[in-house]
Amino acid sequence: MKLVPNLYRKTRVSESKLKKKMTSPKNDRAIDLGSPLLNDIADAFLKSATIGVTKVAAEDTYYAVKRGSFSSQDFEYTLKSMCKEGAYYGTVAGVFVTTEYGLESVRGRRDWKNTMIAGAMTGAVMSAVNKNNKDKILADAIVAGTIAGAALFLRNLATGSLRK
Repeated sequence: MKLVPNLYRKTRVSESKLKKKMTSPKNDRAIDLGSPLLNDIADAFLKSATIGVTKVAAEDTYYAVKRGSFSSQDFEYTLKSMCKEGAYYGTVAGVFVTTEYGLESVRGRRDWKNTMIAGAMTGAVMSAVNKNNKDKILADAIVAGTIAGAALFLRNLATGSLRK
């Protein structure tokens, strides 16, 4: 009597189900605005804003526990910080998605170049908004483009959709 199934046995059915789960499109949109571009922007904004809010909540909770106290002023400061960080992260994601979509429309292709250019442009814009000098803006553009390209590469590697 076997209580543990053989996980190492390869069958065509299980492989195809796994591949289908990894590559099938998902419709996990929080909002439907009627336009694919607006849907992507809203989706990216909400997901990224959630990350920013969670980051601030986790950091401030850590520092409150470390101090051993948490006042109403701390709570108010945390809420304001959560809103600011969420808006910032969401805006960055919205700028990136909009730029990438625009590049796809202009170039007529959906490839890694769009992603890297959109990342670089987003990095430059967000750095300029923070009133950084020219060298810092250029460095931020290079880093953001590289991160966007690497993220796309890893996503394609994980889903098995790498193209030559």
